[in-house]
Amino acid sequence: MKRPSLGALLLGLIPFAAVCFSVPLWDRIYPMVLGIPFNMFWLMSWLVLTPLCMWGAYALEKRSGNTGDSGGTPR
Repeated sequence: MKRPSLGALLLGLIPFAAVCFSVPLWDRIYPMVLGIPFNMFWLMSWLVLTPLCMWGAYALEKRSGNTGDSGGTPR
């Protein structure tokens, strides 16, 4: 199995960093977005954006041939 590309790693780290390390920036009750506190909106939006980032990382790996689908047993 090959190592993932730098682009795929960065796309995978974006959601992690956005949810874990940005808390001090948005940890407020006000302002409200769509009737919910901004911090709840932020976390819910990353529930949607995370699969998009993972799809982008997978697409980068598939294009470079690093999918790792070797089947498990050599032939």
